Amino acid sequence: MLNDAQLTRLNDQIALEAYSSRLYLSMAFWAHSQRLPGVAAFFTNHHEHEEEHMHRLMDYIVQTGGRVVVGGVDEPPQEFKSITEAFDLALKHEQSISSSINALVDAFLEEKDHATYNFLQWYVSEQHEEEALFQGIIDSIELIGEDGRGRFWIDKEVRKNIGASGVENNQ
Repeated sequence: MLNDAQLTRLNDQIALEAYSSRLYLSMAFWAHSQRLPGVAAFFTNHHEHEEEHMHRLMDYIVQTGGRVVVGGVDEPPQEFKSITEAFDLALKHEQSISSSINALVDAFLEEKDHATYNFLQWYVSEQHEEEALFQGIIDSIELIGEDGRGRFWIDKEVRKNIGASGVENNQ
């Protein structure tokens, strides 16, 4: 059974995952407004992916006899200057989520809660994949460039990444 401090840490992570979901949903609708259907589909799928991360944590808490606290979520940004800015922000966000997951792993290992430590290993691997995914997209954007037809080719290239890091193509 999880103690109060452990529950607080896991519920805080749920809130971060909820923010991630909303951030990617915001990015998806921004991309729609920019007539970038591939980028919109990518971020919509990533939004759903983050919801799965959140629900996985919630299920774990319930299975261990704990109580899930569904708190408020800060409003994510709604406007982005460019595709590059959106993906740069996404990468920085994923890096902050990785730091949060690593802190959780450290805490549960220190407390010798091996079951939760083991459960969190999935998130460690997932974050590694997510950071690599976003960095790869940023690298492609830099090669293609956003000028002229670049936006068209970026949109097509980003769409190819739906399905990466466990994201299924539901579009």
